[in-house]
Amino acid sequence: MIILESVITCPVCRFSKLETMPTDTCQFYYECTHCHTILKPKKGDCCVFCSYGTMKCPSVQEKENNDCCQ
Repeated sequence: MIILESVITCPVCRFSKLETMPTDTCQFYYECTHCHTILKPKKGDCCVFCSYGTMKCPSVQEKENNDCCQ
């Protein structure tokens, strides 16, 4: 089961917000709605949700689900 919502937390101001993740692409940029910092993925992560969210993006979740069943 793929979870499409993630709470993303800004590393600058610590503001958190529930967001719906895109299912057709990775999100490389995210603007904090509180302090307007533009977030980018950390090195080695594919998107901002993998770096700053409570859930990894749908494409990573799908890959992890497929790996565990092989």
